[in-house]
Amino acid sequence: APPPPSPSPAKAPEASIIAKRLAGRSGPTVWSEFGALAAETKGVNLGQGFPNWSPPDFVVEAAVQAVSKGGAAHQYTRTAGHPPLCALLAARYSMHLGKTVQPDSEVAVTVGASQALFVTLQTLVEKGDEVLLLEPFFDLYIGQIRLAGGTPTYCPLQPDGDRGFTLDVDLLRSKITPKTKVLILNSPHNPTGKVFNKAEMEAIAQVVRENPQITVISDEVYKYVIHSDVGSHVSSSEEGDAGSLGSEGHVHFAKLKGMWDRTLTVSSAGKTFSVTGWQVGWVIGPSRMVRDVQTMLPFVQFCASTPMQEALVAVLKKADQPYKGHNSYYEWMRKGYVAKRDALAKAMRSAGIEPMKSQGGFFLVGDTSNLKVPEKYMQETTPAMPKMTRDWALCRWFALEHGIVAIPCSPFYSPENRALGENYVRFAFCKTDDTLGEAAAAFAKIPQE
Repeated sequence: APPPPSPSPAKAPEASIIAKRLAGRSGPTVWSEFGALAAETKGVNLGQGFPNWSPPDFVVEAAVQAVSKGGAAHQYTRTAGHPPLCALLAARYSMHLGKTVQPDSEVAVTVGASQALFVTLQTLVEKGDEVLLLEPFFDLYIGQIRLAGGTPTYCPLQPDGDRGFTLDVDLLRSKITPKTKVLILNSPHNPTGKVFNKAEMEAIAQVVRENPQITVISDEVYKYVIHSDVGSHVSSSEEGDAGSLGSEGHVHFAKLKGMWDRTLTVSSAGKTFSVTGWQVGWVIGPSRMVRDVQTMLPFVQFCASTPMQEALVAVLKKADQPYKGHNSYYEWMRKGYVAKRDALAKAMRSAGIEPMKSQGGFFLVGDTSNLKVPEKYMQETTPAMPKMTRDWALCRWFALEHGIVAIPCSPFYSPENRALGENYVRFAFCKTDDTLGEAAAAFAKIPQE
């Protein structure tokens, strides 16, 4: 009898639709790898930027009161946002921006700032459009741009020689093409902690004026967490905005001349009030653009959580009032973060890591060039980083041998500029004093070159 036919070679599995849209970003990530290392090593987790303490009592009490109400408090609310919250946000942004913001047509409430970013990109970007990022960048942006059909382009911030990062405006201008439809601006900036000053914001605004096809998405989730030289920001006519309501030192991009009509502002409550799980975010902007955001929202969810929106109304009102001997909750919070930032910076220096300047947000980026990474870690590969980078190897060494979990900065750069992040590691200081004390003890044992 003739031999049986040889079996056909197995077909390689096709990439999923989402994997194709994400252009190779659908597999293991920096977050999955170092989250697993945190669980495996039970080390001091300075990786992800969430506070590891309970929210303030007045925040918890507002949630309790909201869920204790009967009837409508537990049902759907208006898709574009709970009317009391939209009214309050409109009133606050009217003061922030020096113009009247309409609660029904110029505010949209979302399930956290991540959804706000996703929806705004869906409404602004078509296939083939370019979205310009300042790098290093929050890596969520890349996947959301690709899911919208866009192509990310990049303008790297430059180390300024004084432990900070600066924007080269001419370089930014050179990165813009006729296809550039969106510029994502993030201040305070993740991961660097940079707060863009008034002069930098004005320079960016001028570039936007020169390119009428561009809309700015201003990601301002850390705007209340500004913790460097707040006094000088407030006292100087060159910095910050009047009507700051606790966000002293922050420049609202939409307030600059001509930028209201060119900007969608994104923010949320989670970072400010240590309630990242509440997932209430918002978009503020001109009605012609917010209308499209509002149109899209019911196709991704009917509404953000009604009781959490109701609670946030009470929280925002309470936060403006005197708190624990300070003029407001925001002032108390800022001073607390200054102390935590400085404690972590001191611990990092004990290990030979030079902290870069952090003016806002939850993070310190450390220059680790004084440290020698063991060669065995440089020779490893992982599913999330098949071509090992120095910063990634260093973070694995920290986690596995020193019990410190941090995040390498190379994933916050484009592939062509990834080498710019090879000496930088991001550490979160939104942690309890006990956690930061454990970190200090672990840093002190790290050998220096």
